[in-house]
Amino acid sequence: MSELLCLELSVVLWFVYLFTQILTSRAEYGDAWLFTPRDDFPPAKGLACGRAKRALDNYIENWVPFVAVDLALITTHHAGSVGAWIWVIARLVYLPAYVLGWIYVRTALWAIGLIGLLMMLVQLALL
Repeated sequence: MSELLCLELSVVLWFVYLFTQILTSRAEYGDAWLFTPRDDFPPAKGLACGRAKRALDNYIENWVPFVAVDLALITTHHAGSVGAWIWVIARLVYLPAYVLGWIYVRTALWAIGLIGLLMMLVQLALL
């Protein structure tokens, strides 16, 4: 049950990351730009827009393996991993850390999320 809740929360987090990126892009480029095919992504003038886009990209890169391992834990009934919770909490705090430019904290949170993912893999391998 815990892994299923973490999976659901990870989808909610994806929306948080996505809307953060949308809102900062809207503030940076205006409403009209949001409806273009974005063939030419102009460089961000402000820090928040570029950081929000990179945070979303990073989330997606880390979300794919999380979903794969989390689904494996769910389908094999190896529930009870604290690693899933660690990953979700680290990724929750990672977004403001990235957008606000907390350089060492951001890197530490990324590493903590990776440790959570590795904990999930170990649990899957051992049980």
